[in-house]
Amino acid sequence: MKILVANLGSTSLKWRLFDFAAGAETLLHKGGLERVTDYGAAIDECLGALQRDGAIAGEADLAAVGFKTVLAKNLSGCVRLDEQAVAAMEAMNSVAPAHNTAYVNGVRQFARRMPGTPLVGLFETAFYQWAPEKAMRYAVPPRWHEAGIRRWGFHGASHKFIAERSAELLGRDDVAERARRLYVDQGRTPVREPALRVVSCHLGGSSSITGIRNGVAIGNSLGLSPQSGLPHNNRVGDLDAMALPFAMRTLGLSADEAERQLCQEAGLLGISGVSNDIRDIQAAAAAGNAAAQLALDVFVHEARRWIGAYLMELNGLDALVFTAGIGENRAEIREAICAELDQLGIRLDPDRNQATRAAEGVISADDSPVKLMVIPTNEELVVAREVRRLLDRQ
Repeated sequence: MKILVANLGSTSLKWRLFDFAAGAETLLHKGGLERVTDYGAAIDECLGALQRDGAIAGEADLAAVGFKTVLAKNLSGCVRLDEQAVAAMEAMNSVAPAHNTAYVNGVRQFARRMPGTPLVGLFETAFYQWAPEKAMRYAVPPRWHEAGIRRWGFHGASHKFIAERSAELLGRDDVAERARRLYVDQGRTPVREPALRVVSCHLGGSSSITGIRNGVAIGNSLGLSPQSGLPHNNRVGDLDAMALPFAMRTLGLSADEAERQLCQEAGLLGISGVSNDIRDIQAAAAAGNAAAQLALDVFVHEARRWIGAYLMELNGLDALVFTAGIGENRAEIREAICAELDQLGIRLDPDRNQATRAAEGVISADDSPVKLMVIPTNEELVVAREVRRLLDRQ
């Protein structure tokens, strides 16, 4: 069974092709296109590349195309992306404008180009379906909550991969199996005591932190939209609800302009004034730029705040995991996040930390009660696995 996973951006198409033949999970092909202006042509190029490189003989070889879809109204989980599902995604475009619009357009283009191939979405919100209500509820009037104003949580595929892989590395195959079968068994797979407690830090252009107990999420730093939580590359992160109307009145901004600035001119870019890329910000900070250093400090402070929240909810930690572009590659950020936490059992080994970049490894000291790990995420594999399971059930 060959499953193509398509990662859609506003001007990009990236893909990975997996083969599940004979129980294996083989990555057959990966590629991508940037500066895409015509998704139909981009899809043709993708399929052409797969055939030219011998990964498929033709489109009929594809059992399905999977998507890491973000958010839909009254819909989550792993589902077939028929027009009703795509319309539910479209209904939430205003909440996730940087993500949903691209996926709605791309999925419809795939449907036109490949009408006989199942299209399946694994929503980023799916991993949080079993989080306790107290962690997902905003203190808003009931009508607001009923309209969908609540914490949804995102980066679900990444955090689910970390839930599985961290359990394997910690010798808890029972928890790893529970995490793997989460969407099938709905979090009911029993595991042995003691509970496995993990905090997963997905730090990148978009960042989030999740608490995980026995392979199941207990919450996520992202809330109603992917614009919340930690400061992102150019998106604001958490903000007092009254800041928006205050800024509109004080600065004379329209709602659309205020939203644009919060989504495009805020975050690390807004604080640093330098760039939305952590590498440029670190270089500027090293050269003495105080605003760039402040951006780094705010980012680290917010990461520590959310880690602390889940440490409390979990009553301690067995592992703290770093993943995604910043988490996997920026040893200095990891060191800052873990600084002076030895009384909480978090003790970093500086040499291991510096030596671990874009690779799986333990970066904690030998006497650290909490394991500190770097685990490169594999969101596409999670999507492909869930698509296969959906096809097997139907």
